[in-house]
Amino acid sequence: MRLSSFLALFRPALPLILGLSLGCSLSLLMVSWTQGDTDDSCRDELGNGRLFLGRGDNQRVPRDGDEDFTPHIIPYHKDPNKPHKKVLRTRYIHTELGIRERLLVGVLTSRATLNTLAVAVNRTVAHHFHRTFFFTGLRSPKVPHGMTVVAHGDDRPVWLMYETVRHLHQHYGSDYDWFLLAQDDTYMQADRLSELVGHLSAGQDLYMGRAEEFIGGEEKARYCHGGYGYLLSRSLLARLQPHLDTCRNDILSVRPDEWLGRCIIDYLGLSCVEVHQEMTYRYFELGKNADPEREDSAQFKNAFTVHPVSEPNLMYRLHKRFSQIELEWTYLQIQQLQMQISNLSDLTPEGKAGVTWPIGINPPFKPRTRFEVINWEYFTEEHIYSCVDSSPKCEMRGADRADVSAVLEIAVERLNERYQPQLRFRKRRLLNGYRRFDPTRGMEYMLDLALEAYTQKGHSQVIVKRVNLLRPLSAVEIIPMPYVTEATRVQVILPVTAQDQDYVSNFLDMYVMNTLDTHDNVLLTFLFIYDPFDAQRVSQTDVFAGIKAMIGEVEKRYGDVKIPWISVKTEVPSQVKLMDIISKKHPVDTLFFLSSVWTEVNADFLNRCRMNAISNWQVFFPIHFQEYSPAVVYRDQQPSAASSSFSSESLRDGHFDRHVFDEACFYNADYMTARTKMAADILDNEELLESMDVYDIFVRYSGLHVFRAVEPALIQKYVRRACNPRFSEDIYHRCVLSNLEGLGSRSHLAMALFEQEQANST
Repeated sequence: MRLSSFLALFRPALPLILGLSLGCSLSLLMVSWTQGDTDDSCRDELGNGRLFLGRGDNQRVPRDGDEDFTPHIIPYHKDPNKPHKKVLRTRYIHTELGIRERLLVGVLTSRATLNTLAVAVNRTVAHHFHRTFFFTGLRSPKVPHGMTVVAHGDDRPVWLMYETVRHLHQHYGSDYDWFLLAQDDTYMQADRLSELVGHLSAGQDLYMGRAEEFIGGEEKARYCHGGYGYLLSRSLLARLQPHLDTCRNDILSVRPDEWLGRCIIDYLGLSCVEVHQEMTYRYFELGKNADPEREDSAQFKNAFTVHPVSEPNLMYRLHKRFSQIELEWTYLQIQQLQMQISNLSDLTPEGKAGVTWPIGINPPFKPRTRFEVINWEYFTEEHIYSCVDSSPKCEMRGADRADVSAVLEIAVERLNERYQPQLRFRKRRLLNGYRRFDPTRGMEYMLDLALEAYTQKGHSQVIVKRVNLLRPLSAVEIIPMPYVTEATRVQVILPVTAQDQDYVSNFLDMYVMNTLDTHDNVLLTFLFIYDPFDAQRVSQTDVFAGIKAMIGEVEKRYGDVKIPWISVKTEVPSQVKLMDIISKKHPVDTLFFLSSVWTEVNADFLNRCRMNAISNWQVFFPIHFQEYSPAVVYRDQQPSAASSSFSSESLRDGHFDRHVFDEACFYNADYMTARTKMAADILDNEELLESMDVYDIFVRYSGLHVFRAVEPALIQKYVRRACNPRFSEDIYHRCVLSNLEGLGSRSHLAMALFEQEQANST
């Protein structure tokens, strides 16, 4: 895989780290250190107690609601008088354990602001929450894309609030611990709100937000102002639900937030609070004509919500400002952590010498043998000297060019940050560039730069400096995948040519032992490929008669098993042409495993085939393990028993053949969709089918995730493949490389050459 591919897979959360004895390395470690005996509770000192109150020396006093955290043993008693019933397990473990998502956000909007302020809320913070709904009275003629809008059919504010609370309890009351309600003119700091509910106990009734007094009401009673948002616990919502109809009929108010506060106070006896369990709900009131870039107060920087936001542009400016604040806090915390790591390194056995650059990031990978050394890739601003097609030099373009440009820009920027105002640098050109991807830490760069240095007096001089940079792997994301099961039936497709007949017997034996004997949910279909000459003589001499006889013996041994075959006549056995025939004879929901005669089918791989091939989402192209040539590896010695069986030992005398794309797992519906998109290109170029394989079809036309990974359970014996020159140049070239690299490892080939030279010299 190219290094540029890793840049797309691992998106770093921070800019590059520059090293020139600058000490400006970055990391994302999150640790706290305490020294001596202390009763202080853990807190975030960096944010000036962003979530915690100022006092930290108070011991936590048990409250009435703490029994929620006391473990209870529920004994299991089996009634002997009742018949045994099968236990039905839930699909997901969090359902069985009663684990709920933390926060659901509901935004109250209107028909007039749905396409303006509500869209701004959706674009800035909605994707940071687990689920966000937009509630309105009347639906707009055109609903904005990517938003979940719920229309209640009435624009009256109190009615909208009543329907919203009822909707949340009815549909999501058992799925979430907390519910946040806010208006569409409210800016929300999503990460801080999520952190807040993460510190609150979900088992207590809580009504939390900015507390406001009722006009002419009791002095102690407070309701939560809707403009700054407010939190409702799941238990409070459940207790409030039976009283909603009564509140709608008895409580008169023009403000929906005041109506909801009065309902909670009258029927549940709870008032709005700003502080609970040593956690504070922080907010900021934005003045008229205020400029977010000029706001620098602690109340603004620590706010969870900001109100009022009069226009979408102001919402985007607020989001930009708070993103800058979070980034500054992150950088400051990183620096403090790096300082702590550096100070504590004196107590380690290695001392200061054991601290690697950048501080807080994994040290570089140390190879155990010379074969594990990670190669550096040389590049300039115009060319790269490590190409996909193995050519020595190619033009830099696309992601590679954008990557190098960003690295050069950041390198000069960090140098200026370090040495200004004494010196100011300007890049003249890149002399030499090196990069490599270290899977333990990220992408490393080494740059030799020709820089023009300017002094404060205006003097300049061209200097050459070498700088080291690191783009760390700091934001590895778990990609959500659809639900799949290992019970899916796999349809194995085995194409066979006249030259492959000798290997079918071993394939059939392994198939019988690993699938039929174990009653696995697998079907097999043979695809006999006749050339025109053999097809004409099939009535006199069938070249596949022996294989058909073996199939008959298997069907006779297993009475309920049928192994069908399909005969095809073609001069060029293109993968795409063969799959077109197979695809038409099977349902659209069929899971295909396109195999080869050298494949040894086993249950471990079939399960991974089921898990990695996902309909309308992903196709799987495994990289099989190819054993080396026994004549080169063992020469005059006999292979050991361990090397001929499926075990970790067998992986020592071979390699993962990345040049072969014969094996594939995919659904018929996905293949048919990709072929439909390809139809227009075939009209212009009829030879396109012979120049492409199934892998190319999915990469170019499917739009699905093409998963290509090594598969240790898919082992093939050594065989020298017959490369057909009538295929495309790329397919033929891959076949030749597979044969050459499959002979043996470097050490095996070196030993064979050494022995041959010794034999020739004698």
